Amino acid sequence: MSWVILVASGILEAVWATALGKSEGFTKLWPSVIFGAALLLSMGGLAWAMRDISTGTAYAVWVGIGAALTVAYAMVTGAEPFSIVRMLLILGLVGCVVGLKLVGHE
Repeated sequence: MSWVILVASGILEAVWATALGKSEGFTKLWPSVIFGAALLLSMGGLAWAMRDISTGTAYAVWVGIGAALTVAYAMVTGAEPFSIVRMLLILGLVGCVVGLKLVGHE
């Protein structure tokens, strides 16, 4: 269950990171509200998952998921340019996250 919570928290990290950018320095209400809610849920889930998963592994997985999804979303929406190299690098990041789960002993 800790891994499910950790993955969900990583997804919420991408939500709050995207909302933070769209809030334009907290000048837009709804992106700011989404940022705050997603941040609290994401951090809470990370903390909960760290009860069973080591800090280094949990944090690396959480950041990896959040970073990969944030960049992927930006490329899909056109906010950042798409390239094969970028996609391969994101897939490499995801592969490393999966590797941490496979080699971990939690």
